[in-house]
Amino acid sequence: MPGPDPHDDTSADYEQFEKEQLAQDRDAASVDTADVDDATAENLVSELIDADIVTPVPEDQVLVHESSGTTFDSATQLAAFHRGWAAGRDADAEDE
Repeated sequence: MPGPDPHDDTSADYEQFEKEQLAQDRDAASVDTADVDDATAENLVSELIDADIVTPVPEDQVLVHESSGTTFDSATQLAAFHRGWAAGRDADAEDE
């Protein structure tokens, strides 16, 4: 009795489809930090200051992201960093 027809084997197609779906899921779950405008950054930083996640240091004109210990001299940089940092922590929590 001959073996299965190699033309009927679709396992490679399925594996490729699954890889593409996983890549799309990963892209959809990622946080876009490149388009943080000044107003959005200021609002986010104000919220983070109120939540004691960010500490302003007026004499040095910097903002300290307490959770990571990172210092920023720009609200926009801090906002983009925090979005990425929070997304990374959320992804780590999902993996557990």
